[in-house]
Amino acid sequence: SGAPSAPEGPFAENFTFSDPPVPAPSLTFQALHGPEVGLEDFRGQVVLVNFWATWCAPCVREMPSLERLHAALEDEGFTVLAVSQDRGGASVVAPFLARLDLQRLPVYLDPKGKLARAFALKGLPTSFIVGRDGRVVAGLVGPAEWDSPASLAFMRHYLRLEAPREPLVEPTSG
Repeated sequence: SGAPSAPEGPFAENFTFSDPPVPAPSLTFQALHGPEVGLEDFRGQVVLVNFWATWCAPCVREMPSLERLHAALEDEGFTVLAVSQDRGGASVVAPFLARLDLQRLPVYLDPKGKLARAFALKGLPTSFIVGRDGRVVAGLVGPAEWDSPASLAFMRHYLRLEAPREPLVEPTSG
């Protein structure tokens, strides 16, 4: 295929790459301030799905850099989905975000862990990159400096890739 290989460099070293990429789970989850959504609602964008919780110290440390990453790349077709694993849902998450003054980070709730189970989560924080075509291309267990120059270059690698024009599933005949 003519697609560029996975990005290289120090930021990429901790990622596990899906070869070939696999379809992202098709479950719905709740926006903190809004309706239920599914990953298919973000088709056409590059998405970083970050699983976190208010009680996870490494998660808390990386939240401001996730917000800066989102702000830096949202106009290029990129979004962060910060998916809280807190069982208390919005009543726990909203005051936490206010304390950290995170106003632009797109936050979602998965209090029963349905989405986390669909992604086979092994720990927090864990992040997945979903390409424009709705397929999971890479995953990272552990925190990262999401707004570093290396991270921005890494994400822009995926932003440069175009979604395939053919359907993900072959139509069945007859």
